[in-house]
Amino acid sequence: MKLSVVIPAHNEEGSLTKTVQGLFDTLSKNQIDHEILVINDNSSDGTEVVLQKLQSKLTTLRYLNNPPPNGFGFAVRYGLENFSGDAVAIFMADCSDDPNDLVRFFNEMSDHGVDCVFGDRWSRGGKTFDYPLVKRLLNRTFNRLVSVCFGLRYSDVTNAFKLYRADVIEGLKPFLSHHFNLTLELPLKAIIRGYTFRVLPNSWTNRKEGIAKLKIREMGSRYLFILVYCLIEKWLSRGDYHSENTKNPRSKANLSKKVSLTNTSTRSSSGVNNADFAQTSNSNHLGADPLSVKIREAEKTTWTIQT
Repeated sequence: MKLSVVIPAHNEEGSLTKTVQGLFDTLSKNQIDHEILVINDNSSDGTEVVLQKLQSKLTTLRYLNNPPPNGFGFAVRYGLENFSGDAVAIFMADCSDDPNDLVRFFNEMSDHGVDCVFGDRWSRGGKTFDYPLVKRLLNRTFNRLVSVCFGLRYSDVTNAFKLYRADVIEGLKPFLSHHFNLTLELPLKAIIRGYTFRVLPNSWTNRKEGIAKLKIREMGSRYLFILVYCLIEKWLSRGDYHSENTKNPRSKANLSKKVSLTNTSTRSSSGVNNADFAQTSNSNHLGADPLSVKIREAEKTTWTIQT
């Protein structure tokens, strides 16, 4: 399985070399087939010059210039339209994410066949270094609100550090967010659309170079917009966007003739899921039957499949 790492970068000349070099060294050391895709988000400093130098010596690195308008969400979305791997991670350019965490996430996905792996900086084993107090208070308050609204035990939904299979990214489109609220849109859509996930602790370190791009005052209403949108989808869409429908367009009647369901169910070992799963896979899931069907009881959408 090939891993793609999308790194949005806006005026990150001071941090980019350490971030990209460290990521390349760690993934190569662990013999993970990968590409590093940096999206230069209309930088006005020497970011592109740094990328040109790095690209000349790092064989798995390529970069693209994000067409205007710029913004974190636009840059990540451009990366998600252009990556080539079987799975894709979003990784920050400011050295806040740890490449060793990404190796653990990749191995978790490979070993257990889940659709997504989400990071949690606040659970046991998670770490934060120099996290601003006001930002922390707002983060904890909003993530608690998200957890209550969606009935989740996972309380770091806005954490950008996550890993998705390529088919999941396709299943989450079209994207709505232009800015950092994309970090909320992606996991919430994945959860309510029935994709399987595990949660692992990860670390976060405050930047030492450059200027933080997240503007808290500007983002409040945008986060709330995505929260309300996803609630509407969860309660009113009647499963139209659920992974069962988007992965396999055949009718339930056809499925009933061709699919046999197992009665075994598994619970995420992280303990973050609130319901048991009938574990599934499509053709991309580590050799499983491509016609297997997963049922997520948490979505409360029941299909009757007759044999």
